[in-house]
Amino acid sequence: MDFYNKLKKYDIILGSKSPRRKALLKNCNIPFRVFSKPTKEDFPENLSPEEIATHLSKTKISAYKEELSNPFVIVITADTIVVRDKHILNKPSNEQNAIEMLVSLSGRSHEVYTGVSIGSSKKTIDFFDKTIVSFSELSKEEITYYIKEYRPFDKAGSYGIQEWLGLIAITKIEGSYNNVVGLPVHKVYSELKNFII
Repeated sequence: MDFYNKLKKYDIILGSKSPRRKALLKNCNIPFRVFSKPTKEDFPENLSPEEIATHLSKTKISAYKEELSNPFVIVITADTIVVRDKHILNKPSNEQNAIEMLVSLSGRSHEVYTGVSIGSSKKTIDFFDKTIVSFSELSKEEITYYIKEYRPFDKAGSYGIQEWLGLIAITKIEGSYNNVVGLPVHKVYSELKNFII
């Protein structure tokens, strides 16, 4: 397709060390390389969940000013947050924190937001996607087993939808599955097409 031919002239950087985002983007046949830069994950108070997600992705892309001075570079950054009752569930700080998060998600629904930024030397666009995820009731044994076996300390909300817990506990998804994994690739593909045209 013409879109993929146009992509070939760009050096596309995925500004994330997430293996899940890397796999999703690779499966879209988008040529890219991974180059992650550390950034703070702070955000102002009183932002809505969608504003927090896009604020974090914008913070990440702001670290690539040098790369974005090149007109043939495109940078993609993303950040995923889990929200329950307007409370942000970040990556767990320890095992007890992970247990508390999963107990709070058990038998309930929550939202997952991923903010995405796509930038070049000419412009930057920011967008987000939202998915509602419903969990069945989890026993303490199931929660403890998952945390010990899968160590979800690098995941917002203390779980990965593609892992054991997602298979045995998720009863309903409203929206994009890939958004919960970490990247709403359907929107990234669409926005990237508009971005380079």
